[in-house]
Amino acid sequence: MAALLFLALAFFAVGRAGAVKNAAQTAADAAALAAAQDYRDQLRTGFLLAVGTGGAVGTGGWADWLAGRGGRDGRACEAAESYARLNGAQPTITCDPGGEPGSFTVTVTSERTVGESVVPGTGDKHATATAKATVTPRCDARPTPPTPTPTSTSTPSPAPSPPPVIDLTCDGGKVLVIDPRRPEATVKATDLFAVRLAE
Repeated sequence: MAALLFLALAFFAVGRAGAVKNAAQTAADAAALAAAQDYRDQLRTGFLLAVGTGGAVGTGGWADWLAGRGGRDGRACEAAESYARLNGAQPTITCDPGGEPGSFTVTVTSERTVGESVVPGTGDKHATATAKATVTPRCDARPTPPTPTPTSTSTPSPAPSPPPVIDLTCDGGKVLVIDPRRPEATVKATDLFAVRLAE
């Protein structure tokens, strides 16, 4: 009878450990997604600002933002820490942007412990979990025709023309038309970038 009771308590400890581990994984997933989503929102903001000011392809302008470059990793990791806390992780987490833009690997430690049990050493045992989320561009810019070089004449130069309308080809062949005069009117962050948890 005592053996059966011990076995039942051991199974209970294992189940509680699994619950703490699952909670830590949920916190890690949420934190990694929060980092990636914050980075994605930064990319959209930077893209729209560059479009509105006429930033050109290849000059650190809107094409770089569209390709997923230019966001602040530190700010994204701050968002990860905030979400980890909301989901039961300890305040100190590890957020590694990695070597590629828009990729965040987050490791968290659970606030809860497994608790005392018949299994030795569980009283102060925390669970640790890791998750990775990525931001990937969903659109490519269609080539724009070159601007003709003005010839020198004695007539006054015309007023500069506004930046050209930008055509983007996105997932599934969807076409997004970005008007530099009102770039925010047609584009959401989810139109331009996908956020996914890595397997």
